[in-house]
Amino acid sequence: MRKIELTTVKEPVRDHLSGPIFLSDETIEERKQKVLANMAKENLDKLVVYGDVEHGSNFEYLVGYFTRFEEGLLIIDKSGEMTLVLGNENLNKSSKSRVEISKTVHVSLFSLPNQPNRKDLTLVDLLKEAGLAEGQKVGIVGWKNFTSSLEDNKHTFDVPYYIVKSILEIVKDENLVTNECSLFIGENGARCTNNANEIAHYEYAASLASDCMLDAMDALEEGVSELVLGDKLVRYGQHTSIVTIASSGPRFIKANMFPRNNTVKLGDPISLTNGYRGGSSSRSGVAIYEENQLAEDQKDYLDRVAKPYFNAYVAWLENIKCGMKGKEMFDLIETELPRAKYGWSLCPGHLIGEEEWMSSPIYEGSEEKLQSGMMLQIDIIPSVKGYNGVSAESTVLLADDKLKSDIKEQYPDLYDRMIKRREYLIHELGIDLSDDIMPMCSSVAYLRPFLLAHDKAFKVVK
Repeated sequence: MRKIELTTVKEPVRDHLSGPIFLSDETIEERKQKVLANMAKENLDKLVVYGDVEHGSNFEYLVGYFTRFEEGLLIIDKSGEMTLVLGNENLNKSSKSRVEISKTVHVSLFSLPNQPNRKDLTLVDLLKEAGLAEGQKVGIVGWKNFTSSLEDNKHTFDVPYYIVKSILEIVKDENLVTNECSLFIGENGARCTNNANEIAHYEYAASLASDCMLDAMDALEEGVSELVLGDKLVRYGQHTSIVTIASSGPRFIKANMFPRNNTVKLGDPISLTNGYRGGSSSRSGVAIYEENQLAEDQKDYLDRVAKPYFNAYVAWLENIKCGMKGKEMFDLIETELPRAKYGWSLCPGHLIGEEEWMSSPIYEGSEEKLQSGMMLQIDIIPSVKGYNGVSAESTVLLADDKLKSDIKEQYPDLYDRMIKRREYLIHELGIDLSDDIMPMCSSVAYLRPFLLAHDKAFKVVK
C-alpha cells in the first residue's frame, strides 16, 4: 500500500463557473446519427423512447428536455423521421425539440390524473397515428439496460405496462418487440462517450456539485444543523440528479432521507452528497478534529478503513486508461481493496449523464473497453462492520490526445481548468495521475476523513 498521510493540505480552488454551456446543433445531429447507426445494426424499423421526470434521460438525449409532470414518447423511424407523443401540458413544447419533429400526437393518457381526456381515439389508434404498424421490428427504450444472467433481458421492459401492451397489440408479434436501451447506455451505446461540446456542457454540473460540496465541508462544525449543510449543497435552482444528503449521526430516523434540524455532534458519522445533471460529489467521514477523538472501538479507523480506501482510489486514478477492459479495473480494485475485507459490492466506477448512475463498463468479468469521452464517477464504497464510512466520490473524464486537443481548441478556459486540476492532484496530493484523466471538477481525490479538521486531508507521500 502507498504511504498515505493525513496532513495539512491546500484546499482546492472553487471552480466558480459563470453559467451552463448549451449543446450545439452539430452535437444534436451527431447524437441523432449515433442512434440511427445503432438502430441499423439491430435492423429496427422503429425505436420508441420513453420519458418521464425520473426516467427522461434517453428521451432528453435528442429532444433536449424532459416532460416534467407527464410521460412522453419519442418515436424514431429508421429513416430518421421523428414523432413526439405528448400529454396535455407538454404538447406546446413540441416545437422546442432539439431534433426536428415531423409529427406530434396528443395522448392525454400521459397527463396527470383527472385532467381532460381525449374521447375520439384509443391509445392503440394514437400510436398507429404516430407510425407504429403490424409487423414492424420495434425497439423500446426506457431507462434501464437489463443485464441479468437469469432473465430474458431483451423482453424485459421498464416502460409502463399500458404502453407496452398497446405496442404489442399493434405489432402482433411479441418477438418483434425488444428492449433496446443498450443502444443508448449499453456497450458502445450512443450516450456512453461525449464530444468536447458535451464535456463543456456537463462540466458545469460536475464543478457546481464540487463547489457546493466544498462549501458544505467548510461549514461543517459542531452545532451546525443538517438543514444549514443541506442548503450549502444546492444552488442556482438547478435540477438535482440525486437525493441531497446532509446527515450527522444515525440516518433514516422514521424513514426520513432528507436533512433535519439535527445538529452535528463531536464523533458523529457524517454523510454529504449532491448531484446535478452531469456530475455529483459525495463525502463521508467523522466529525472530529484529531485521531484521539475516535470512539474506543474505532481507534484504528484510519488504518482499517480510510487509508485503504484512499489507496484504492489513488490506484484507480493512476492506472485507468483508454482501451482498458472494465474487468481490469474491477480486478485492480479487488486487489487493492478486497471485497471480503472491505465490504464493497457495487461497480467501482460508473458512467454519469443526466442521471447520477447511467451504466457501468466496470464490473466483474467485463470485456467492455473504457473509451475516450467517457465521464466517470469514482464510486468505491467500503462497508466495514462497526466502522464509520469514508468516501470522496467525484467526476472525471477519460480523454485521449484527440479529445484533449478538441477541448483545448474549442474551450480553452475549460482545458486550462482541467490542467490546473491535474497539477493539484499531482503536486499537492502526490498522485501519479494517469495521462488519460481530465478532472471535471477541482475536488477530485480531496478527502478529509476528520471533517472538523478543515485543513487536514489525505495525500500520498513519496
